[in-house]
Amino acid sequence: MTVTNVGPGGMLPVGPNDNDYNGMTSHDTPTPGDKLLVLCTCPDTGTAMGIGARLVDERLAACVNVLPGLTSIYRWQGKREQASEALLLIKTTTARYAALEETIVHNHPYELPEVVAVPLARGLPAYLDWIDDMTTKE
Repeated sequence: MTVTNVGPGGMLPVGPNDNDYNGMTSHDTPTPGDKLLVLCTCPDTGTAMGIGARLVDERLAACVNVLPGLTSIYRWQGKREQASEALLLIKTTTARYAALEETIVHNHPYELPEVVAVPLARGLPAYLDWIDDMTTKE
């Protein structure tokens, strides 16, 4: 099997056996495309903690990191704004995304909350499995 470097620590098979991952480490194996990192800004840490707790409690997210102290600069209603915010880093699956988005929008104080999802291309397999386990309805 031939491999090509696709970035720091990442290798992908290339050639006639593109699906042959024998002998590759967990860091080299592409992950399933059903995991997402969702980003959402909140006006303060209290709001972020409340939304994050709800997402985890409802099994819409496996984990939510709250990063306070963020400064956002953006254009809103025709003028440049600047605000202190907290950022949520939300780990979930594509299967749970629609309900997660709906929950954020329903519980968020902003008229137009930032909710953007980025597909996870790689990850520690056991961690990715854990995301599945934590977002599966009981």
